[in-house]
Amino acid sequence: MAGASLLPAYLVVGSDELKRSHAVARMKKRLEASGLADFNLDERDMSKEQTPEDVLSSLNTFPMGADFRLVILRPCDRLPKAMSEMLVDYLKNPSSTTVLLLVAEKLAKNTRLYKAVAKIDKKAIVECAPKKRWELPQQVRSMATAHGKAITQGGAEELVSRVGESTRMLDNELKKLASMVEGGEITQADVERFVVRTAEPRPWDFLDAVSARNLPKALSLLRMMPQRQEIMLYSLLTTRIRELIYAKALDARGEGSTLARALGLQSWQVKNHLRWARGFKMSELLGTLESAVDVELALKGSQTSDVALIRWVTQICTR
Repeated sequence: MAGASLLPAYLVVGSDELKRSHAVARMKKRLEASGLADFNLDERDMSKEQTPEDVLSSLNTFPMGADFRLVILRPCDRLPKAMSEMLVDYLKNPSSTTVLLLVAEKLAKNTRLYKAVAKIDKKAIVECAPKKRWELPQQVRSMATAHGKAITQGGAEELVSRVGESTRMLDNELKKLASMVEGGEITQADVERFVVRTAEPRPWDFLDAVSARNLPKALSLLRMMPQRQEIMLYSLLTTRIRELIYAKALDARGEGSTLARALGLQSWQVKNHLRWARGFKMSELLGTLESAVDVELALKGSQTSDVALIRWVTQICTR
């Protein structure tokens, strides 16, 4: 038998590559503990030519000196119909001494193969859905511990900004940082020093830098933005200034905790607004909003609209 705690088949599915690789690694570790892993593991690249007969033969092969045999098939996103149908038929009466591990980035729930695995047991579907971007910094902080380090919140946010949302890429950078940074904690300065930006900056990164009055970072991000986005960035920045005015006013009344509700936003969207607002005088924020009218005219009527936006950002960030 494959073991009381193991099902005859699993589908590891989702776009989080790191989660998928960890799920596969855990199953391989189970096989290693069982014994003679080299003789009982068949891992196949399904993007290359495979025959249904050959795969079926592997699935029905008995293990050698171990509790079970492990067959890993990946990627299974777009299997040929003959292969997919063979697997569906196999899953109706799977081998009791084999564990089949199907790995896919995307596989619709209405496909016959997905339904065949799900019918075995609800635990047979191993979801590897990615975290939302705003959740990634916290995940990065947890990932850092696997490399023997802690990372500050600012460091985690900067890493996501520079590397993007691929958990595998984030983990690779954490591994490199852990080897380069002395001490037990990776800071934002460490990330800025050692990690090269590979992800295109998002408008929100730029807005956050301006809100924090970090002029060097704001201008650096602005230079990396795609061309002809000045009007869009101006509009977003104007909205952000209004949000900070709300935050400043509510904070002065001791009602800062109601900010998200007042703006009709989620709490995670305004988690730093109060801190940023405290870095401005109310007169500065109101003056910035008043000057926005002239900036809009310059952006719409000038061939050097980028200069107008740079000047405005510089005024906002300058204390």
